[in-house]
Amino acid sequence: MAISAAEIRKLLKSEDVRFLRLQFTDILGHDKNVEVPISQFEAALDGKIAFDGSSVQGFSRIEESDMLLKPDYNTFLILPKSIEDDQYGRVARLICDITHPDERPFVGDPRGVLKRQVERLRALGFDEMYAGPEPEFFLFQRDDDGAPTTITQDSAGYFDLGPVDRGEEARRDMVNALVDMGFHIEAAHHEVAPGQHEIDFKYEDALTTADNIATFRLVVKKIALNHGLHATFMPKPVLGINGSGMHTNLSLFRDGKNAFYDPKEEYQLSSTALSWIAGLLEHAFGMVAITNPLVNSYKRLTPGYEAPTNIAWSAANRSALIRIPAGRGVGTRVELRMPDPACNPYLALGVMLSSGLDGIERNLVPPPPIQRNIYEMSVRDRRRHKIKELPGTLLDALVALRRDRSVQEALGEHITRHFLNAKSTEFDDYRVTVHDWELDRYLAEY
Repeated sequence: MAISAAEIRKLLKSEDVRFLRLQFTDILGHDKNVEVPISQFEAALDGKIAFDGSSVQGFSRIEESDMLLKPDYNTFLILPKSIEDDQYGRVARLICDITHPDERPFVGDPRGVLKRQVERLRALGFDEMYAGPEPEFFLFQRDDDGAPTTITQDSAGYFDLGPVDRGEEARRDMVNALVDMGFHIEAAHHEVAPGQHEIDFKYEDALTTADNIATFRLVVKKIALNHGLHATFMPKPVLGINGSGMHTNLSLFRDGKNAFYDPKEEYQLSSTALSWIAGLLEHAFGMVAITNPLVNSYKRLTPGYEAPTNIAWSAANRSALIRIPAGRGVGTRVELRMPDPACNPYLALGVMLSSGLDGIERNLVPPPPIQRNIYEMSVRDRRRHKIKELPGTLLDALVALRRDRSVQEALGEHITRHFLNAKSTEFDDYRVTVHDWELDRYLAEY
């Protein structure tokens, strides 16, 4: 429901809000904020609060560093006490777009990437892309100094319950806080690995979903801290167990109807759905650096741990990159299984949207679906079906991004350049570091 600046002013006063948090993200998906007191509420609502963009990853050069925070009024909410202790006064937040002082949109704003793709979507005659993410995370213990460890608090497995699942209380507090903030929570449960959890919230339009993912991660981390735990969205924090993914369900609507559904076609999937699938498959190489942006992401994307490594689609099994869940009619959707919860949600949903739309614009046709378990197929079978594998490292993914002009155009030259530079440096740091595995393997032997 839309809300005006006047309505926000009334709420700020009636709820005795003392601080207003203006929130945004850098290109790596890290949440940032500028917090202002009551005296600056008017300036904040008018989009007049400035900050130094040269200090934020991937934003601007020092000579053009001044940036303005333009609030999206529809993201206004007053934070519950479980998130912000109100001993110093209540706190509200607004998610902001980034502009230059002359109010031109800043091309390096990740939120702007997604908004531009939504505009492209509507120019093609569609109403909206809806996205339903399934973010997983781990809860770990902290040491005596409060630093996070990789020691889990339980040995539970998929759908286990207390007392085996020792994360129930923290998870319930997370759910309660999210509900207080307007989330529609659909399910919360223990995942496959010890200490691993999932909280699913209802699908929304693409921009709202990206905002919700950013908010979700903050809430989960804060509530975990309240319980003396550390919540991490790192994709593969522990060797030998399942990593954390963020399967994302996508659907398009036109004239109020699901554009992916056609009861007369095979699998009840429309030509629009098939072209969307083909676009995602064609650009999987190019967008995986965005949807899976860490060196660690590619330790999750390995066979044997339920993470997809094969570029294929299926109307049934979960071994393919893209799965079509059973629901049809208004619930017809495409599940992209490779993203992980460390991604920048604005960039990730932006490249998913751009890749699907490229398939639609070019009338691409996907290869036949693979209904067998791809993990159990021989190398010869995979070659016969022309099944390729996702990049095996972040370096390979960055090379693929450099070759995909469509994904680069969706991101824009500024973000593409800064992202590639930052991630190339990250991989090089990893490459030159001497790891414990090397010492254990080589130090005594050689």
